Parts: sequence; C-alpha cells; structure tokens
Amino acid sequence: MRSPKTALSAALGLGLVAALAAAAPVSAASPSPTNSPRSSAASIAAYNGSAAEKADTKAFFEAVIKSAKAKMKAHPHAASVTVTYDAGKAPKFKDQIAQSASIWNGAVQNVKLQEGSGGDFEYREGNDPRGSYASTDGHGKGFVFLDYQQNQEYNSTRVTAHETGHVLGLPDHYEGPCSELMSGGGPGTSCQNANPDANERAKVDQLWANGLTGIRFGKVS
Repeated sequence: MRSPKTALSAALGLGLVAALAAAAPVSAASPSPTNSPRSSAASIAAYNGSAAEKADTKAFFEAVIKSAKAKMKAHPHAASVTVTYDAGKAPKFKDQIAQSASIWNGAVQNVKLQEGSGGDFEYREGNDPRGSYASTDGHGKGFVFLDYQQNQEYNSTRVTAHETGHVLGLPDHYEGPCSELMSGGGPGTSCQNANPDANERAKVDQLWANGLTGIRFGKVS
C-alpha cells in the first residue's frame, strides 16, 4: 500500500496504491506469473496503509454503490443487492476470482457477486511494482488489478478476496491478525486465510442492508 499517485485517483487493496482509472491498464497480454520475477523484500515491506487510502476506499465503494442503487431501483423487492463483475481481463486469475466471489456469497446475505460482461467493476491482471489494488474514476466505473508478482508471494485467493472486500466497502486493517481478511499483507506471506471473519461479514451485511436505504460509508443511518 503506497501513497496515491494523484489526488483525483482512488485505489485500495492488499498492495494499495492510487492509479487513475483512465490510465492505460496492464492487460492480460502481460507476462505470465510463472515467468515474472518475485516481489522484492522492499516491496513487501512497503505494505503500509495511509490516511489517503481510507479516502480511496470510500471513493471506490461509493462508485460501486452508485451502480448498485440503480439496480435496486429497478428491482425494489429484491432480497439482496447484486453487484456484477467482469473477469474477462484477468484470465490467469479466473479460478481465484470465482473462489473469491463464492467466499463472499457464502459469507454475507445482503449483497451478492455475479459474473457478467460489462459488470459494475472488472478485474485486470499484469505486472505493476505498486502491487494489487482497486481503482475508480469516481463515476461508477472501477476495477481491481491483480499483480502477478504479489500473487506469487501471497496466497492468491486471499489477495483477490481482500481486494473484493474493498468493493464491498471494507477498509484495510493491517494491524489485524491473519484471521482478518482485511489485514491484507500485515500478517506476512505465511498467512493463508482467504475468508472474512465474523466482524467483517457483519459489517458488509450492515453496509448493504435495507436495499441501500440510508447507507453511509462505515455505517447505516
């Protein structure tokens, strides 16, 4: 997690850094994970959160909420909000993305993740010295970027589920134990947990309760 690249960008995640959503993404044509160099000790040591990233998390969450609200308006009696994602630009992480969606769908009740072309957000893959992150232009368009190098060092499903946790509104908590999904890289590369704990599950259900009525970042009013 590093400082934002620009004040206009919003980024969050296990290796969070800001990146303009309008910037050219690293596409699936990038070298495969098996041919990529491993993360350096310096890059691993740099997984530290910042106050700016808290604002970034809020921006990305609110962008996804904007799209979800439109869906709720179209289907006011739906039991839960459905947030769609497009995994087409991250083919090498297809399994991890599917596992991440399954983990979250089994953990919470008020929001569900569903794959679909042209979704509310998309996954991308490639090499980036800044690591994995999520970014939005602040206008309802966003993506999760999965870095090859970082996913070699850390449990890849944990990385993906962690980034997806930001899409669902959870901030980083690097000081937490491995049992907390949003502790990200804090517990080190030995941490294999890819599931949110009870508090994280409850927070997501709280954030997405009541069809998004009166929702605020971090609380439901």
